[in-house]
Amino acid sequence: MISGILNIKKEAGFTSHDVVAKLDATGVLPVCLGKATKLCDIIGDWDKTYEAVLLLGKETDTEDTSGKILEEKEVTVTEEEIQNIILSFQGTYDQIPPMYSAKKVNGKKLYELARQGIVIERKPCPVTLSIHIKKIELPYVTFEVTCSKGTYIRSLCRDIGVKAGCGGCMAGLIRTRVSSFRIEEGFTLSEVEEMRDRDTLSEHIIPVDKVFSHLPAVFVKEKGEKLLYNGNPIAVDLYEKEPSAERQNANEKQEYIYTVGDRVRVYDSHHNFIGIYQLQENQVLKPYKLFL
Repeated sequence: MISGILNIKKEAGFTSHDVVAKLDATGVLPVCLGKATKLCDIIGDWDKTYEAVLLLGKETDTEDTSGKILEEKEVTVTEEEIQNIILSFQGTYDQIPPMYSAKKVNGKKLYELARQGIVIERKPCPVTLSIHIKKIELPYVTFEVTCSKGTYIRSLCRDIGVKAGCGGCMAGLIRTRVSSFRIEEGFTLSEVEEMRDRDTLSEHIIPVDKVFSHLPAVFVKEKGEKLLYNGNPIAVDLYEKEPSAERQNANEKQEYIYTVGDRVRVYDSHHNFIGIYQLQENQVLKPYKLFL
């Protein structure tokens, strides 16, 4: 069985999860295969970067240009004013999620209620943003935003429009990055089919442990592998720590400094990736996410 992540460059018309196709971003979509499917419950927590197009002067029920127009106003802000308004959303702010979204309230997805013409009160949620404005051609503004989990770019466009006094909605959205997965390194579905037919697809599957390359690695000794394979905690005398990269280059062995709560990549003595473990008292490693 193939295990790993395939970096898909999702095109318009294809859905991910249970989000309505017309409201979903095109762009990067990490697809987990085999044992890598155990990553699915944490992918949503990863930071993402989008390139968005804001249209000022128009409000819609879906908060993007595919929806029903609710109100249109003249755009009177200057380029400098809209730039300052957009950048004022950097940092953390409380965002009200859109009605046309997969967010659940009392067990019901909001877009299911919206399709019935029902609008309910939604609690604002804190989101964290970093914004870079790429182009201003009023009434359109193109900007790049890196955001935390739970951010709705359509709602950001809505809020920018409200602050500008003319309303606004999202006219375009491309997801350019999910964690370390970037759009320029992704493949369209047609490209994946071609690689499959040429039997070269496996060359482009990203190993699971590469996702956690920012974490230090430890290697369990052969005498501790029975415990390892059975998912047991690993005592400090049963594993070896990875020397730091700087000292490796200098041919000097120096271990990372580990503290309780730290997470590490764990391998067996043959360097097969086992999973992510968390450091406990007395340097004991406890399984956090296993990929056996």
